[in-house]
Amino acid sequence: MARKEPAADAANPGRLKQIALTYKMTRKADKKIGLVLAGVGIVVFGVLLAIGFLIGHPIYLGILGVLLAFLATAIVFGRRAERAAFGQMEGQPGAAAAVLDNIGRGWTTTPAVAMNRNQDVVHRAVGKAGIVLVAEGNPNRVKTLLAAEKRKMNRIVADVPVHDLVVGTGEGQVELKKLRTTMLKLPRVLSGPQVTVTNDRLRALGDLMSNMPLPKGPMPKGMRMPKGGNPRGR
Repeated sequence: MARKEPAADAANPGRLKQIALTYKMTRKADKKIGLVLAGVGIVVFGVLLAIGFLIGHPIYLGILGVLLAFLATAIVFGRRAERAAFGQMEGQPGAAAAVLDNIGRGWTTTPAVAMNRNQDVVHRAVGKAGIVLVAEGNPNRVKTLLAAEKRKMNRIVADVPVHDLVVGTGEGQVELKKLRTTMLKLPRVLSGPQVTVTNDRLRALGDLMSNMPLPKGPMPKGMRMPKGGNPRGR
């Protein structure tokens, strides 16, 4: 027990520092966050205390009010912090990949399975709902990327459903803050073993970064890439 106490004490300052940092970041996008949290805490505590006086137990209800006020404040803070974070991420390259990485257990995500010269990109997630292709970029350009990737999926895993989503705020698109919820609402049609088999098949494809033919080591000065060939020779 004596060994665990110092570790717990060391973790508390780090946790408090993280909360303070989150609050500062949230306040940049949500100027009223302080007033909102204070209002929620005061209202919850005031209501419980008033009920306590009415029923003749102000101390008990006052203690309960403090606990519930703290809980309500934490919930509101978490939601507004999440909203502020999504607002800052909206429109940033790779924002959808960051959301997919935190979607939760049961999903395997592969960022940047397809990309064009305009940096429109398609990410892939595999779970019990099947394969979900998530595109971010120009909605007209990503259609071509999605169509090509869906054809590839149908060749490799024809028996697995493939869904496609385009992240954005336009008609028919999914807002970044709703991406996780939208994916979790998809019907589950695969079992655990089927998900594993699907991942094994797709893993053989690799991703855009692993398939990119980059030479090992620095390229000598003045060396030119041969047209249509391998820089290492044939």
